[in-house]
Amino acid sequence: MKRKLWLLNILLVAAIALAGWQLRKEAREFHARERATLNKRPPIPPPPAPPPAAPAPTVTGAAYLGIAKDMLFSKDRNSQVIVDPPKPPDPPKPLPPLPLVHGVMDIGDGPIVMMSEKSGGRHRGVHVGEKIGEFKLVSVDRDDLVLGFENRTVKKTLQELIDRGGGEAAPVAAQSAASSASSAPAPPVVSKPEPGVKLTEDTATCQTGDPSPAGAVVNGMKKVVFQTPFGNACRWEAVK
Repeated sequence: MKRKLWLLNILLVAAIALAGWQLRKEAREFHARERATLNKRPPIPPPPAPPPAAPAPTVTGAAYLGIAKDMLFSKDRNSQVIVDPPKPPDPPKPLPPLPLVHGVMDIGDGPIVMMSEKSGGRHRGVHVGEKIGEFKLVSVDRDDLVLGFENRTVKKTLQELIDRGGGEAAPVAAQSAASSASSAPAPPVVSKPEPGVKLTEDTATCQTGDPSPAGAVVNGMKKVVFQTPFGNACRWEAVK
C-alpha cells in the first residue's frame, strides 16, 4: 500500500514537472511571438504622386495694361486719349430775297408762273422744276407755291409773293379803280399784233387785245388759238 502511494506521488510530481515545462515552453513561444510582432515594422506605402503642375499663364499684352496706363511717379498719368468734341454744324445759310410772282396761267402744258428775281426785274414764265435765281420751283397749286433752296423748301402763298412794288401792277390797279368808278364801259385795248411775254424758248403769251388772226406768223412765231372750258385762249409758238 505504501509502495503504491510512493508511486502515485512520483507520477504526480512527474505530471507537475511536465505541466511546468509545457507552460514554460508556451510562455517562451508567446514571448517570442510577442517580440516578433512588436519588432515587426509595417511596410510604409509610397507617397502619393504629386498633382500635375498648373500650366504657365499665357503672356498677353492686356496683362501689362496697368503698367502702360499708370506711372508710379505721376498719379494723374493716363494713356486714354481725350478726343475733342465734334465741331457744331454750320448755321444754315440765310435765305436770299424770294422771287416775285406776277401771275399764274395754265395753257395745257401745266401751270406756268410769271416770276422775276426782284421787284422791277424782267419777269418770265417758270415751269415746275425750273430755277428762278437761286430758287427752284418745286410745286404750285391754286393758292400756294413751294420753292426749293439748297436742301430745304419754302412754302408761301401766291398773295405773299405777288409783286406790289409797281411796274405793271400799278397801271392795272389804276385801270381797275377807274373802271369801277366810271359807269361807262372802258374802250377795248388794242395791242400790237405780236407775241407778248416769253414763257419758254418756244412759246410766248398773247397780249390783251391782240388783233392778229389765228395762224399769223410774227418774228418767227405763229399764233395758235385753242378752246378751253373758259372760252378761247391763245399763245404764240415758234415756227419749226
